[in-house]
Amino acid sequence: MSKLFARFRKNEKGATAIEYGLIAALISVGIIGAAVTIGDEIAGAFGDVRDGIQEGRAE
Repeated sequence: MSKLFARFRKNEKGATAIEYGLIAALISVGIIGAAVTIGDEIAGAFGDVRDGIQEGRAE
């Protein structure tokens, strides 16, 4: 029985998979945060263009 536990402690495949999963999750959070920030800036730019076009038509 002790050999089974010793072999289980030496096996690091599960720990490596968890580490890769955590890294992937952190990268995903960063990408989502950047996309939201950039999306808001792009939406603002398009809003400025729309407002400029509408002001040009009003004259």
